[in-house]
Amino acid sequence: HILVNNAGIIQEKPFLDTTEADWDRMLATDLKSVFLMSRAVLPGMVARSGGVIVNLASDLGILGRENYAPYCAAKAGVIGLTKSLAREFAPHGIRVNAIAPGPVNTAMVSLDSMSPEWMEKELAIPQHRVAEPDEIAATALFLASDLSRFYCGQVLGPNGGSVMP
Repeated sequence: HILVNNAGIIQEKPFLDTTEADWDRMLATDLKSVFLMSRAVLPGMVARSGGVIVNLASDLGILGRENYAPYCAAKAGVIGLTKSLAREFAPHGIRVNAIAPGPVNTAMVSLDSMSPEWMEKELAIPQHRVAEPDEIAATALFLASDLSRFYCGQVLGPNGGSVMP
């Protein structure tokens, strides 16, 4: 009844140093996985006339960032795929939305391993901090619940103010 697409990897590398293998790996993990998992569950959701898909994108899918081209492209693709699926499957009672968080204190963005320069750039957002996983999980729980039953194709941004549409 509920799918949360939360697989993701990230790599910081200048664009001109990015190989085709780097590009393919990032898009396979961060975008193609959303396609494959959605394809796997949607037939059952259509048959039941209902379901929820929550896709994890990123504020960088909206903003872009130097040295993160494949990641930004993949996460922008997640946003586009979310909107397309929402339009296609809303008539079947299926809600598809996305979360585009800012930096989150996880293994992927381990604060202990980040340089002072990285931290200064990442913390140059209004709240001057990274999120904790439970802050993003609360958004996923909301989107998976009936409290969000009128949300369709939306991208919610728990990001400390990095993106203000």
